[in-house]
Amino acid sequence: MNRGLSRTRAFAARLWRCRSAVAYVEFAYTMPPVLAMGLYGVEATNLALTHMRVSQIALAVADNSSRVGLDNAMALTQFRESDVNDTFVGAKLQAGSMKLTERGRIVLSGLTVNEDGGQWIQWQRCIGQRKYDSRYGVEGDGKTGTAFKGMGPVGKEVKAPEGNAAMFAEITYQYEPIVSAKIMGEPLIHYTATFLVRDERDIEGGIFNPNNEAPKASCAAYTS
Repeated sequence: MNRGLSRTRAFAARLWRCRSAVAYVEFAYTMPPVLAMGLYGVEATNLALTHMRVSQIALAVADNSSRVGLDNAMALTQFRESDVNDTFVGAKLQAGSMKLTERGRIVLSGLTVNEDGGQWIQWQRCIGQRKYDSRYGVEGDGKTGTAFKGMGPVGKEVKAPEGNAAMFAEITYQYEPIVSAKIMGEPLIHYTATFLVRDERDIEGGIFNPNNEAPKASCAAYTS
């Protein structure tokens, strides 16, 4: 009986002094939280990068649309439907693999001054499969009168100056997780950008489409 007890005590002592599996035990305890923190960091970084990319694309859409047009030595520059389409193609190329037009929508508006001196959304073009309309107005808003204050959050509206137009780009995009939606969810990302037209453009003519050469990116359609 004493011999058995002694053997048990000796085994317990050797087991207590043994350190050969300590690393495995520590790894087993620490791996889950470390892995969770790593995945959270990856998802958080991707979300931040997506915010930055959507913001930059909105800036590019507004900037590009403020520059393009058909130069004519005998007349003002004409902004055409083909110019709108080219601007949207550029946005899709810049977006790369983020499926911008599949998971979001781009709305480009031409903001001008109406005959009464008020702000007017003279035209509006869209691309994207999601039904995210502009948060700040639709084509035709403000055509008469001065009740329409411009595009943007209340109190911070963008206004077009007299004799010029503002290109107001708006992008709404539903975030696509790369790890799991349980970490950050699928938040809706929304950015706007505005640039004034850079050249002597035919503002009164709006958007030209000679001989119906280019399809109209209507906001009534949801296309990619």
